[in-house]
Amino acid sequence: MEEIQTVVAGARAAYNLGKTRPLEFRVQQLKAMKKMLTEKKDLILEALQKDLHKNAFAVDIYEMVGILNDITVAINKLPEWMEPEHVSKNMMTMMDTVYIHRQPLGVVLIIGAWNYPLALVLQPLVGAIAAGNAAVVKPSEVSGNTAQLLAQLLPQYLDKELYPVINGGVKEATELLTIQFDHILYTGSAVVGRIVMEAAAKHLTPVTLELGGKSPCYVDTNCDLDVACRRIAWGRYTNCGQTCIAPDYILCSDDIQDQVVKKIVTALTEFYGSDPQKSPDYGRIVNQRHFQRIMSLLEGVNVVYGGKNDEEDLYIAPTIVTDVDPDSRIMQEEIFGPVLPIVTVNGVDEAIAFISRRDKPLALYVFSHNKKLIQKMINMTSSGGVTANDCLIHYSIAALPFGGVGKSGFGAYHGKHSFDTFSYRRACVLKSLAMEKVNSIRYAPSTDSKMKWLLWLLAKQGDGKKLQLIGFLILGALVSVIMKFYFKW
Repeated sequence: MEEIQTVVAGARAAYNLGKTRPLEFRVQQLKAMKKMLTEKKDLILEALQKDLHKNAFAVDIYEMVGILNDITVAINKLPEWMEPEHVSKNMMTMMDTVYIHRQPLGVVLIIGAWNYPLALVLQPLVGAIAAGNAAVVKPSEVSGNTAQLLAQLLPQYLDKELYPVINGGVKEATELLTIQFDHILYTGSAVVGRIVMEAAAKHLTPVTLELGGKSPCYVDTNCDLDVACRRIAWGRYTNCGQTCIAPDYILCSDDIQDQVVKKIVTALTEFYGSDPQKSPDYGRIVNQRHFQRIMSLLEGVNVVYGGKNDEEDLYIAPTIVTDVDPDSRIMQEEIFGPVLPIVTVNGVDEAIAFISRRDKPLALYVFSHNKKLIQKMINMTSSGGVTANDCLIHYSIAALPFGGVGKSGFGAYHGKHSFDTFSYRRACVLKSLAMEKVNSIRYAPSTDSKMKWLLWLLAKQGDGKKLQLIGFLILGALVSVIMKFYFKW
């Protein structure tokens, strides 16, 4: 464990040298990461295939493209992001320079997840580098092949002192959490998220928690069920259901439940053929423990499709469950597997009430032709993100913050939001030592006249040429008044 302490201390020492501050260094490191992803793509594909049975399509689309897009955005926009943000002044600071300076937080800790073990480590790392931080990376040991590959590759391409990789399990993670960092970003379960937050609190370390929860999917009777069910099937069963923003259950009217089942089955056959176990596009459960956990959720429920499994192959067929008791275990915990329960409700109001009684989810989906119904669902519920008439897509848009609310997490990243998460917005006022007579109205001894002037000046907020002109006029008048009455105060 002393080795971990030494590695983190080395990262802080390197950060304190100021190496990460220049724009040129940040861009160089981001370009190096992009080069790594390009040159070592075959090794990455091999590791992810071993861990989660991902093929080249899944690796490119669900792992690589988000990282590469964030790198491109950061390289192109970083000069703009690093510029001082000039803000409105009041009359007291009209002649001063007032701005927000985005400062790196320091040494941050990124704890990745096993379901997308490349993207959920490197996308946050892009933001940490762009913001000028040092970052200690802890991949998930559950996807062990990818974790080992990251430990091998990152030091070859990035500054190995500033961006070290710590591999290991609970013991190593626990040791890391005893160390003071300047920010921690964790992706994973709410159970571990509480442990991370408790450890961070001892050091007053801010955290970003990307958790999960049961993301609902409401299907209105007024929608194209063929399209809706195809998109739901894609969102639910991609990566064998091991996606934190996958639709976790469907809410729909009893009148359309049978149609929904039939059309999802049609889509699944279209995607994976008659035997998904033989499909190169269908993933596997990450390990035996999760396999057994998912299978236990199917005990005592009404499986209307799927259910076939092969523990040796870590295969669970795409499965649909109906007539679900809202209080059953399958509706109490995030499924995180290829199982889709359907709960029937009498319309959108009952669906909203059902969602609102439960913990706030990471994502919410609604399918309908009715724009007012969609807006009502958005206005009357709370979730990390919302997508109407599709699934997962909001994750792919770099301009949108990706994060949770309530028990699905807090804080956000992706694109500029990653830069902001790993930056501190430092308030800066640069004054001149001249014109001290003007400032004298704030000094003791206090008088009614001084107070009136100060209250008026401090209340006048604004920006632009109009305020500047007014400011110069008032400043001239104020100087005259102060010079005339200074000794009378």
